[in-house]
Amino acid sequence: MSNPLLSINGLPPFSKIKAEHVEPAIDTLLAESRQKVANLLSATDDYSWDNLVKPIEDIDEKLSRTWSPVSHMNSVVNSDALREAYNTCLPKLSEYGTEMGQNAELFAAYQYVRHSEGFKQLDAAQKKIIDNALRDFELSGIGLDNDDKQRYKTLMQELSKLTSKFEENVLDATHGWDKYIDDEKLLAGLPETAIALARQSAKKEGKSGWLFSLEFPSYFPIMTYADDRALREEMYTAYVTRASDQGPQAGKWDNAGLIQDILKRRHEAAQLLGFNNYAERSLAKKMATDTKQVIDFLSDLAERSLPMAREEYKELQDFARETDGIEQLEAWDNAYYSEKLREHQFSISQEELKPYFPENRVLDGMFAVINKLYGMNVIERNDVDTWHKDVRFFEIQDKQGEARGQFYLDLYARNKKRGGAWMDECIVRTCHDNQVQLPVAYLTCNFSPPVGNDPALFTHDEVITLFHEFGHGLQHMLTKINYMGVSGINGVEWDAVELPSQFMENWCWQKPALAMFARHYKTDEHLPDDMFERLNAAKNFQSGMQMVRQIEFALFDFRMHMEFNPDKATDVQALIADVRKNVSVVTPPAFNRFANSFTHIFSGGYAAGYYSYKWAEVLSSDAFSAFEETDIFDAETGQRFLTSVLEQGGSHNAMELFVQFRGREPNIDALLRHSGIAA
Repeated sequence: MSNPLLSINGLPPFSKIKAEHVEPAIDTLLAESRQKVANLLSATDDYSWDNLVKPIEDIDEKLSRTWSPVSHMNSVVNSDALREAYNTCLPKLSEYGTEMGQNAELFAAYQYVRHSEGFKQLDAAQKKIIDNALRDFELSGIGLDNDDKQRYKTLMQELSKLTSKFEENVLDATHGWDKYIDDEKLLAGLPETAIALARQSAKKEGKSGWLFSLEFPSYFPIMTYADDRALREEMYTAYVTRASDQGPQAGKWDNAGLIQDILKRRHEAAQLLGFNNYAERSLAKKMATDTKQVIDFLSDLAERSLPMAREEYKELQDFARETDGIEQLEAWDNAYYSEKLREHQFSISQEELKPYFPENRVLDGMFAVINKLYGMNVIERNDVDTWHKDVRFFEIQDKQGEARGQFYLDLYARNKKRGGAWMDECIVRTCHDNQVQLPVAYLTCNFSPPVGNDPALFTHDEVITLFHEFGHGLQHMLTKINYMGVSGINGVEWDAVELPSQFMENWCWQKPALAMFARHYKTDEHLPDDMFERLNAAKNFQSGMQMVRQIEFALFDFRMHMEFNPDKATDVQALIADVRKNVSVVTPPAFNRFANSFTHIFSGGYAAGYYSYKWAEVLSSDAFSAFEETDIFDAETGQRFLTSVLEQGGSHNAMELFVQFRGREPNIDALLRHSGIAA
């Protein structure tokens, strides 16, 4: 049987990849990789970039490019067979990674290159790869004795399984509950688009009536618009108790034990490496220098935001009391009355904006923005094999028509697809035989699909999400670095990785940008001026509350990893309550188990790093203020951002690149100004 995963040349042949191909391909590649590394080490003792580092990069690149479609399909077209194949390979890949990181001969070879005369001749990106590699050897336990090395390797394998299981439980819990409605009275308040989507979902199941789920495009309208308070409570309860011991699926897919197991292993691994806790370990690859700096940063931001957040919440409580006689505002009331209050104050709603944001117009507008900023053009291609019929494929070209990158776009929520929005690497830019390999990205969202004959219509929030993920994609695709280790997002400090994504969001609020694409899908009329004024006036509606909510998540994550005590289980609920006591204005009900579905930190890359969103927002707000000082489409400033930040990947420290662009280090003023929080 020929294995499509072993003959990937160019884009992955998604329609040919089957679950039974995965394990044999990975076994074959890992065996090959081990042999190649052994051959490189025995071929000479005069190591250099060309005979050691570059070939190792090529080995890593081949492994990454083979695993990428498997990992991606596991997230977007999940099945039992694929899940099993994926999980079987995780510990094998983890073992290989740790084994390479603990290979004393390989470490010595890298040290040899680092101290050789040839090192001085290398460019900055090559030097950075070697320095990063030496740091990563230390972080893989190269300095440990044999027993500790073995223990570290075991911990890494166990963590790869546990974090994968955590994410699976959230996926299964999200898709394991739905709400069938056959009484039209319960739909009061819901927008027509949400009702039509629910009708379409019911029809697919062969039912009349309306079917709602915990997927965001279905869940969000109920929480925001449904007049029936009991329905909101039911949906809220099901959503915030996913994968926990509470709610309608109590005990099924419960992640509580996994949280303890994950924290325990992270802590033990960090201590083996000489760190006091996992929070310290996580900062080894970040801009922040120590745990105190992170806590101080978040506490300072909370202190500045809390007075405004308290005022906003009191206003919400007063509004609910005056409007509907609600004496006690519950968690399932917040989004509903916030939307009503927004409409009351600014006469604007997400739903009213949707007809002006049809899918194709939004995409064309987003591409027009990067054309103005960076001189890039985006062309759709229809000749590419994908994993689902709704997936689209695009190529980015520069002014000369030279291809710079390509990306898959998977926009709609569906069953067997994990929630949220993300960018991931399919192929990384590198160079083989003087031929540049084009970088390819996956951009994935979970928006409402088209209903009936209408195109997909996006809320303004969804437009912001799309721009955000595209910003990540641009850093991956527009890089000019030809070495995998620091190409695109690779090698970028994790607390700077959100800079290009949050930076792109700014154009969603700018009138000249919106004028290029915000047009009614039926009449083609532009977003009316008065509607834009109302949208902009509402921009910082409850921004104090939103700020402290993000700080709450960040502090919970960081403190949980910093304060972990191996002698007793972490009381997750007590810790989150303590964090809320200091920085929150909203207290959720006791049954809320948000940590049990907090995939960012328990199965994503944000463990002890969720603060990165706020940290990078300081950078992105300050970077955007450079455009505010000139013009939001100033081509010269755009080119400077392109060459200083997007093209450089991880070839230099993020702070160096920021200073290169801005002429100084970042300050917090722009973030506070953009958020409407006085400096």
